[in-house]
Amino acid sequence: MNQASRRNLTWFLIVVGVFAADMVTKQIAEAMLNYGQGIAILPVLDFTLLYNKGAAFSFLASESGWQRWFFTGISTLVSIMLIAWLRKLESNQLWLGIALSLVLGGALGNLFDRIAFGHVIDFIAVHWGDAYFPAFNIADSAITVGAVMLGIDAIRDSFSREGTASDQDSKQEAR
Repeated sequence: MNQASRRNLTWFLIVVGVFAADMVTKQIAEAMLNYGQGIAILPVLDFTLLYNKGAAFSFLASESGWQRWFFTGISTLVSIMLIAWLRKLESNQLWLGIALSLVLGGALGNLFDRIAFGHVIDFIAVHWGDAYFPAFNIADSAITVGAVMLGIDAIRDSFSREGTASDQDSKQEAR
């Protein structure tokens, strides 16, 4: 197996792992939890089965149903773009590949829910007292971690390019 194939297999395994973990935990939540009734796990964490017909933070959830297909289309396009991006990565871009794979696996998990059920299954509820953060799932967590990693990668690349430019300026000044 050549290096590009091995790299693509790594990305594929991360995507499938995130997708599988998301699907399994959502099915467990559906089987073991009653809709809207939280089970306290920690003082700041409940498992509460909820359905989100919108996007992040239930954005557009109260609309008449068109949002299901709108978000399905966006998720499909983003997933295609992420697959293309992953296929073009250099072998030394491990961090970026992991980040993109996490985002893609999460996007596909939530995309599956939208197509199959018309909503995304959420079950993790974090709160402080009576102040609740919007419920989320494993797919949302993977997307968030991947997005943070993408941000770190962009900052790191910016500093790297800045350092390279400074080195070149120094060399030119020395002449």
